[in-house]
Amino acid sequence: MFAYCTLLSNPQYMPGAVALARSLQAMRARAPLIVLVPEQTIGQMDAGLLERHGCELRAVPPLPLSAQFCARHATAALGRAAPFTRGTKPQFHETLNNFLKLRCWELTEYEKVVFLDADTVVVRNVDRLFEYPAFGAAPNLYQELEDFGRMNSGVFVARPSAAEFERLLAQLDAPGAFWRRTDQTFLEAMFPAWCVLPHWYNTLQYLFFNQPQLWIPERIGIIHYQYEKPWMAEHPKRELLAPLIEFWRRIYEEGEVGQVPSPRVGLPCLSA
Repeated sequence: MFAYCTLLSNPQYMPGAVALARSLQAMRARAPLIVLVPEQTIGQMDAGLLERHGCELRAVPPLPLSAQFCARHATAALGRAAPFTRGTKPQFHETLNNFLKLRCWELTEYEKVVFLDADTVVVRNVDRLFEYPAFGAAPNLYQELEDFGRMNSGVFVARPSAAEFERLLAQLDAPGAFWRRTDQTFLEAMFPAWCVLPHWYNTLQYLFFNQPQLWIPERIGIIHYQYEKPWMAEHPKRELLAPLIEFWRRIYEEGEVGQVPSPRVGLPCLSA
């Protein structure tokens, strides 16, 4: 048995989770979508809305993390120690919540899980991901070709295991541990021989204007709206990403996955 899994860390990510669920339905995914929700916020979620789109909600408790670890990895503290300089994280994004995705290793009733961040949409059937080895993830490719060597943890293939979960938990809050990009840096350290997935299984939206030659619409399987979210009212890159925002909106509102937009000729790059 297989499952897709996402993390709905707070109610502001509900539009993303709905769009993801509708995209999986449109692409006739053969596995269910499990939505991990922090137990302290599950009462704020519209469970019925997600269930109507084929989701199964799982309330998960906080990870047993020390106060020192939480202080180092809270959004404000992390922003001071390792500021984001290439994009704008929404104010509703709490970086400490990122580590909750480790709970997917507890889904031991499934042989494999494909984790998808709640700001992704599936634009063609990607069930083939379950055939890849665990642990597998795509490169963090969105600006420079050197990014091929770094992992992006917005999409990954995992094999649930109680023993593996305990191993990860034991390393996560080691004395003095600081994970610069939270779960992304941590998982890269825990799985140094990770299976590198093709980038079209986690195509980051900034490729659209930074590396348009790598944005191949007919190959893309998953679009990842890292940094700015397409449902944000105040979107600093709305002009650059307008076609992708509209593409996401149709999935969210109509459940329709149309043709993946192509980069516009002459679109300025991020550094321009």
